[in-house]
Amino acid sequence: MAAPDGPPGDQPAMPRDRLHRLIARERERYVDSHPASLALFRQAGHLIGRVPMTWMSKWSGGFPLYLDTAAGATVTDVDGHRYADFALGDTGAMAGHSAPAVTAAISRRAVEQGGITAMLPTEDAEWVAAELARRFGLPLWSFSLSATDANRWAIRLARLVTGRSKILVFSYCYHGSVDETFVILDETGAVRSRPGNVGPAVDPVSTTRVAHFNDLASVRAELEHGDVAVIVTEPALTNIGIVLPEPGFLDGLRRLATEHGALLLIDETHTLSAGPGGMTGTERLQPDIVVVGKSIGGGIACGAYGITAQVGARVAEHTRSGAADIEDVGGVGGTLAGNALSTAAMRATLSEVLTEQAFGSMIELAARYTAGVQATIDRHRLPWSVSRLGARAEYRFTSPTPRTGNESAAAADPDLDEYLHLYLANRGVLLTPFHNMALMCPATEAADVELHTGLFADAVADLLGH
Repeated sequence: MAAPDGPPGDQPAMPRDRLHRLIARERERYVDSHPASLALFRQAGHLIGRVPMTWMSKWSGGFPLYLDTAAGATVTDVDGHRYADFALGDTGAMAGHSAPAVTAAISRRAVEQGGITAMLPTEDAEWVAAELARRFGLPLWSFSLSATDANRWAIRLARLVTGRSKILVFSYCYHGSVDETFVILDETGAVRSRPGNVGPAVDPVSTTRVAHFNDLASVRAELEHGDVAVIVTEPALTNIGIVLPEPGFLDGLRRLATEHGALLLIDETHTLSAGPGGMTGTERLQPDIVVVGKSIGGGIACGAYGITAQVGARVAEHTRSGAADIEDVGGVGGTLAGNALSTAAMRATLSEVLTEQAFGSMIELAARYTAGVQATIDRHRLPWSVSRLGARAEYRFTSPTPRTGNESAAAADPDLDEYLHLYLANRGVLLTPFHNMALMCPATEAADVELHTGLFADAVADLLGH
């Protein structure tokens, strides 16, 4: 296909036949170059979907790569191929793989001191809570083993203190496997369970109100029913591409929540990429509840939620009266939550790895990554876009950038996803398997970014026949 030579508004048509041929070529290369991974996948007959966690099936090529070693921003598979890793465990490894400070803390706790979990507190827990309070501005914290659990428990507390039953979320949001959040607005504007939702106990339409991100009018309309306990949102949508908030939107959420007697929960699990205190810090947000998970433990399972003093006082009123039990059977906890190993890992990660200085470098590299992608998009006048959120970036096959989850969902192109994922993986670069997210960690180097920039440019040129 000849290079477009018309005015800037002209855009090349996507050559679908060529795209399908290239996908077939890249699949063949993937299979031929990863025989050990394929053999292990075929042997895994006792695992559901042949993988230990079902999302691992979403790697392009028909089977996942099998991990051999990992360090910093590099992973090596069992076939001996090394990769610049921009997936970083879908944010779980944002501190880098096996950061020395974290592995030292893990070894000290598990080997030298002993006691991975004992249902006894350690001094690390208070240190971590105090650091999270400093970063996010909320004084009271509790721990879980995932952000999903932290969200689930925080929602229960919100219902307790407000006396209301429903939550409000945004169409195509993602907050882990929290039942109430698997809802969308369909093309008619009707609320419906998200396609593929597995075995919900009740139809989430009965528990949840749904609005469009960046649409305060739709938020107000749902809050006016008077039954919403809490607005649950990421400060930018991140699991349907990156959908950034428009000016005034987040402040508007805070104002509307207050006006209608609802709480505001900010889920920073992915948006921690914006800085040490996530977007709560960078945008000076004032949530009632903050949830964070994955990355703050350096790869060790963990999550946390923080609440304001006011919410804490209202919880205490209910517990003192005997109306709520948060110490035993009330469903706010978990035997391994806040265990000695995870709090040790969180302390090491927050104090020595995901520091202010580290975020500065990570964000600078993400800006270079974004600029490299944008240069290729501009050169070929593609109707694509790339968005960045601190140390995180993602391209989407639409332009301009989507402003709602529905707009971003409509831009999905599985063929282009597979082609680019396979092209990059076959040449030493990994993106998050179920979307095009790239994340920088403290160990990411400029050479990793330049490798992706060059390969992305080559992949597009190959697709367009240049």
